[in-house]
Amino acid sequence: MFDADTYLRCLGLDAELIRRGSPGLRTLATLHKRHLEALPFSSTGSFAVPTRDGVTVEVVDLDEDVAFGPVVVAGNGGGCVQLNRLFLRLLRDLGFDAGLLAGTTVEGAEAYGVDVEHMLLCVRADGDDWLADVGYAGPSFLEPLRLDEPGEQAQYGCRYRLEADGDGLLLLRRPRLGRWSTVYRLTTKPRELVEWRPFEAAANAVLTAPPDPAGPGLWSRATADGQTVLKGLRHVTVRGGIEKTRTLTDEQWPAVRDGILAGPRPRPSTEQDRHAP
Repeated sequence: MFDADTYLRCLGLDAELIRRGSPGLRTLATLHKRHLEALPFSSTGSFAVPTRDGVTVEVVDLDEDVAFGPVVVAGNGGGCVQLNRLFLRLLRDLGFDAGLLAGTTVEGAEAYGVDVEHMLLCVRADGDDWLADVGYAGPSFLEPLRLDEPGEQAQYGCRYRLEADGDGLLLLRRPRLGRWSTVYRLTTKPRELVEWRPFEAAANAVLTAPPDPAGPGLWSRATADGQTVLKGLRHVTVRGGIEKTRTLTDEQWPAVRDGILAGPRPRPSTEQDRHAP
């Protein structure tokens, strides 16, 4: 059963301290970063990368109380639908004005062919609208990005910008020594869950297709100053904006995947966190 105080403890945060503070940007940034560190993106049973086991995907009718135990309490994580839906509920419980946005990733467009695919959030804090996303494998942003910022926004050695693209926006990212690349496309139109019905149908069609033995799994977790992402045998690490990529051997792969899933134990609240609200 969903419980916000339990949720905060699973993120390694002091529930009483968080509740005493106002629902402002500092609190939002702390929650966002800790969420990415504590709960991995995991294609094992997620809706982002179907496991082809024939289980019906219920994007719209996802039971958040049922999902809360394995995703948050057990620390298994999940895909965008699970992680961002639960994070949205937590934010609203804490008094934030937050809602759903829709995006499209390159992988999602190829796999499902729908415009409303990736699920992310818009959160109002300190008088501005902020983009929040704790359900994308990455590499991506670790703290919220301001939606109406026309220039670059820097975080942990990487730079981001939101660029107009027709009726939507492209989220672009550049590591310290790399080039600009597109993370995904999104629109700022507020969304309702029913709008994910076409994606739900497309995902279920993929689930019933013949298995692809070479199909990659996808796992990721944030670190203190970056991220580690595993897609198939491709392992990407980002530390202080320095991005490195290597191809694992079949023997190396299990340890890296298991390390991402296990992750570090949630660190206790620090003095900086105590001032976050």
